[in-house]
This record gives sequence, C-alpha cells and structure tokens, in this order.
Amino acid sequence: MSSASQTVGPFFSIGLEHLNRNDLVVPGIAGTVVTIRGQILDGGRQPVPDAQLEIWQADAEGNYSENKCEAAGHSPAKFTGFARIFTDAEGRFAIRTIKPGSVRGIAGAGQAPHIAVFVFMRGLLKPLYTRIYFPGEAANDSDAVLSLVPADRKDTLIASVSEKTDSFEWNVMLQGPHETVFFEW
Repeated sequence: MSSASQTVGPFFSIGLEHLNRNDLVVPGIAGTVVTIRGQILDGGRQPVPDAQLEIWQADAEGNYSENKCEAAGHSPAKFTGFARIFTDAEGRFAIRTIKPGSVRGIAGAGQAPHIAVFVFMRGLLKPLYTRIYFPGEAANDSDAVLSLVPADRKDTLIASVSEKTDSFEWNVMLQGPHETVFFEW
C-alpha cells in the first residue's frame, strides 16, 4: 500500500551500474572535452547529499546516440550521451564529457548546444527537468526553449566558465531567489 509520504529512492544500482558514471569520454571521440562541476542546494542553501542527476546529450555533431547509423561510420556504442551521477556528502557532482553540438528542434530549427538534466532526490515524487547551456554560444539567443525563459532567470541555465581549463560550473538551486529554471514534461 502506498502513501503520500513515499518518495523517490533509494537509488538501487543492481544491474544498472554501467549507467552510473561521471566520465563519458571514450578514446577517439570527436569534440571538445569539458568537465562540468556543480552542487545541488536546497531552499535553505544546504547541500543535498543524496541526489542523482541523469544527463542526456548529443555528441559534438549534434546527434543523439539513437539517431546514429553505423553505415554512416557512427558507432552508437562509442558515445552514449547518457549517464547517472550521484552527489557526494556536500551535494557536489562532476561529469567529464564532450561539448554537445547544436541539435535540430521542432520544425527543424536549430537548438543551442545543451545537456538535458533530470534531478532525482528525496522529497520528490516526480524528477525535475532542466538544461545546461554553454556561455558565449550565438545560438543561445535564438534557442526556442531558452527564449521562453525570462531574461532575469536565464543565468540559472547557463553554465559559467570555471577557473580550470575546459571546465564549467553549473549549480542547481531547488528554491529561493536564484532557483534553477525547471521545465514541465
């Protein structure tokens, strides 16, 4: 019997260990290798130590793994674009991946390079959906999804350049004045 107090988790890994990883870079992969570091913070700005992020992204050419064709020289096994990352005791996470290319959106319009993110954690019955965009991308100005976000909130979706080479910082604020923009799905 279920009750309203049941929440998502604990996150069982039996049979799913191959999806739990924080490095998507494989030998010979085309594209710019980047690391995205961040932290998940609750409404009181306290770290969330038991959250899980699922990411899904295109490769450097803007192709999702299921759209690739081995006959065209692509191997879906080389770059999956999917990973599960857990936060540590301080709510921190990191992923090493390649910077995605622009993908086609509705009616063939190009979308700015981005990474789709689902946030799972205690207290949520339904995961939160958001995106990570990259700073300085010309396509950010014309991205159909990003254009729906009020100008004063777009910075919650755009990673900032870190002091470390090829590294970005992107934090998830669950509530409060700098709350990350979450999308309905």
